[in-house]
Amino acid sequence: MKLSEQVKPISYLKAHAPEVIRQLGDNRQPVVITLHGEAKAVLQDVMQYEEIQETLALLKVLALTNRKVVEGKVRPATEAFARLRTRLSKPEA
Repeated sequence: MKLSEQVKPISYLKAHAPEVIRQLGDNRQPVVITLHGEAKAVLQDVMQYEEIQETLALLKVLALTNRKVVEGKVRPATEAFARLRTRLSKPEA
């Protein structure tokens, strides 16, 4: 379904809130809410929201990792794993 088909005025949301919420769960397509003809908000299914947040978190980790590589702040894998093994072999205090 196209996003353009999911644009609803706030008056529609007020009159059909349960139906809109049900549709969010069924088709997982976000709904754009307009006020005076201008897009003001987006409603989306909670599962879809959580998936997007997880994706963003992974992209942030990837961007940070990429920045470290560009800055030359990397170690050979053998050295990194050796350091991890050393840390893991020490008993916790």
